[in-house]
Amino acid sequence: MNKFKILPVLVLGIILFYFIQNEIITQQKDKSIKKPNEWSWIKRTYPHYKANINSQIDAIKKAKLMRTEKSLSKKNSDAEWEFAGPLNIGGRITDIEYNPKDPSIIYAGSATGGVLKSADGGITWESIFDEQSSLSIGDIGIDPNFPDTIYVGTGEPNGGHNNFPGIGIYKSIDAGETWDHIGLEKSASIGRIIVDPSDSKIVYAAAVGSYFLPNSERGVYKSTDGGVTWEKSLYISDSTGAVDIVINPQNPSILLVSMWERVRRPDTGTHLSGRSGGIYKTTNGGFSWEEVTEGLPNPRTEDVGRIGLTLCQSSPNVIYSLYNDGSYVTGVYKSVDYGDTWTKMKDPGLQGGFSWYFGQIRVHPKNSKLIYALDVEMKKFNTSLDAWIPMLDNTYELHVDHHALAFHPTDSLTIINGNDGGINISHDLGTTWQATPSLPVTQFYEIGLDKTNPQRLYGGTQDNNTIRTATGALDDWEYLLGGDGFYVNVDPNDPDIIYAESQFGGLVKIKVYNGIKYYLNAMEGINTNDPTNWSTPVIMDPNNSSTLYYGTNKVYKTSNSAGSWEAISPVLSTTENVSNNSLTTIDVAPSNSNIVYAGTGNGRVWIYNGEDWKEISEGLPNRWVTRVKADPRDASVVYVTFSGLKWVDPQPHVFMSENFGETWEDISSNLPDSPVNAFEIDRNDSTVLYLGSDVGAYVSFNKGTNWEPIAENLPIVSVYDMKIHSTENYLAIGTHGRGIYKIDLNKIVSVENSQTTLMKDYRLSQNYPNPFNPSTTINYRIGKTGLVSLIIYNSLGQEIKTLVKENQSNGNYRVAWYGDDNRGKPVSSGVYYYRLESKDFIQVKKMSLVK
Repeated sequence: MNKFKILPVLVLGIILFYFIQNEIITQQKDKSIKKPNEWSWIKRTYPHYKANINSQIDAIKKAKLMRTEKSLSKKNSDAEWEFAGPLNIGGRITDIEYNPKDPSIIYAGSATGGVLKSADGGITWESIFDEQSSLSIGDIGIDPNFPDTIYVGTGEPNGGHNNFPGIGIYKSIDAGETWDHIGLEKSASIGRIIVDPSDSKIVYAAAVGSYFLPNSERGVYKSTDGGVTWEKSLYISDSTGAVDIVINPQNPSILLVSMWERVRRPDTGTHLSGRSGGIYKTTNGGFSWEEVTEGLPNPRTEDVGRIGLTLCQSSPNVIYSLYNDGSYVTGVYKSVDYGDTWTKMKDPGLQGGFSWYFGQIRVHPKNSKLIYALDVEMKKFNTSLDAWIPMLDNTYELHVDHHALAFHPTDSLTIINGNDGGINISHDLGTTWQATPSLPVTQFYEIGLDKTNPQRLYGGTQDNNTIRTATGALDDWEYLLGGDGFYVNVDPNDPDIIYAESQFGGLVKIKVYNGIKYYLNAMEGINTNDPTNWSTPVIMDPNNSSTLYYGTNKVYKTSNSAGSWEAISPVLSTTENVSNNSLTTIDVAPSNSNIVYAGTGNGRVWIYNGEDWKEISEGLPNRWVTRVKADPRDASVVYVTFSGLKWVDPQPHVFMSENFGETWEDISSNLPDSPVNAFEIDRNDSTVLYLGSDVGAYVSFNKGTNWEPIAENLPIVSVYDMKIHSTENYLAIGTHGRGIYKIDLNKIVSVENSQTTLMKDYRLSQNYPNPFNPSTTINYRIGKTGLVSLIIYNSLGQEIKTLVKENQSNGNYRVAWYGDDNRGKPVSSGVYYYRLESKDFIQVKKMSLVK
């Protein structure tokens, strides 16, 4: 006990530092320019620093097709993903909207977790968008006349480092029960959607556009048929998008829009302000627009970045705007003549320094003098004091970093806030706040398991610390370490010893004793001037928990439980770009601790034999290495995975070597062309591989010859990490937007084995010709007499044509399809699936009809 009492004063400082969290520290008063961290983009685009604008869209479409194939080819099994939490630790919320006619119904958009709905005024929430192709939400628009009609713009507009592009706008006419994709597929990010209160068919969308690439799908779009078709109403340039819109409810022909020049080029430069930014106004429903200048900053002579707009519903002549210079808030401006002229208000004193991440301002719908400015902190303007008052209470329930604020339609004292920690509700206009409700939207980077306590789950998260559950419950997760969290290693011999880290490798050793957490320095001997990655690899030797490895641009090793470290490698990564000049992954071979593999952000892979390091990159792509993974039983077998969005040609993402990296084989096979982030190998059958990418989780039962989705009940969410529990044999995955999921691997492997044994007696051949027009022929073989069905489906899994449904004897058969449906009508061009089923045999193949 005494050894824990005699701790240096430094420990107290560490505890205090992590208690107040990384977000608070960002509120330093210096005037340094804080541009977005480009780690995520560089990781996905090195070495081109460019990507095909269709790459994410194409990958999502492929992922959806693979799910359709799986649902058609497999009978239902017991293998399903189980949500493992957390519910009491939130994630970034981008928009909140009340149903104006029934305020018990509220909708919230998550940065990477989809759309949530509450039917009890915000107490409980459920996900209602999981079947859609993009969970990155920019804005939600509700029809004020028919509030069961909801529009969702995908693609978060906030410009942080971990944004994912959306694929346009979705619409629901039944309060989120079903959804239709209605266009603007290449808009990338949507800042605002407004429905004309006098005509529900008229809808406006503010498209911010691509985060990193010039694209013409920016500006204001207008639909006059409820989103069936869209026309561009205002366009400035391929680098300037529309980010906010307000509409006059008493005269909906009057609208104001803010335009934001946003250029992010990690390889050539970034600016988040420019001459083409500003506020534009229309008085004829978007037929023509004029720039509003009087009393406002001049973008030709001043730095004008993102601009937030808000209009008072009861006094629509009163409009407020929140300006920043591409970094700091520069002022709040007020107009009392529908936006024609403006006067500057008192400085709100928002000191975050990265105000492009927020840009929101709100005015109470019934009180034109009650204003809220949203930034790292949220402030309310007090007219009697002529001052901006911070919205914090002494219970510390309100997380920092604010992106959304909505007012209760009938209760003038109730407001609801969305921030990087989730959702908070206040019933006194912000004096006090309720705790975050249950929300399954946590963004994990890395996860950790406890070998001796399988119910314990750990993980490092975006903006919500390193966290864990000690019981396996969904709602009792607790903070372990502040900041953005990454690698977590639990000592299997003493699970009260935990190694956790914050961004850029801030490693801390945590000792839990009698429920108290003691924080110990764990970096003695590591050169803090070495370059480290945003997610710095820290791994534990699977055969000796006292031995750990830590990666800067070289590998460090400790043999005394992080008491001291020494470098055991030369510099393994050299590049001019600070984001990828370090190690990104390390693995120790479980069958031989002398074999260590390492990968870097600039495409280099290395092996260490206990004495020397050797580069084994030949034959591998020059892309960011995300994982190296040695086979659990054979150290000579190693897998390497890569990030990388498609630039010109399809990109291989997974490679295998069976000779310590001397030669490599591409096993990407039929995977979606999407960055791969996570990889695991089955502990009982090394031919079974698991993989996590930007578009879901996949399994191969034949060492990568082909892949399929793991189960079917996981949203298309980015999977950043996966771990297998060695004794309980479950796979846990950390998603970047929907928390942690688990699945029983005993069911996964046994289900596949029961299917493959039947392939010997049955065969479904590829149709010929393929592609075809107007007809094609399908051959198949039946092994046993019984009922046989051969059915054509479209890419959504809907039945199109029944070709065979009858009892057939064993033998070979041939049938033709003439490109028609069950009514005899011709079908359109596209991808179709044909599914053969007989007794316990099911097989599906794909074909294309081209007209």
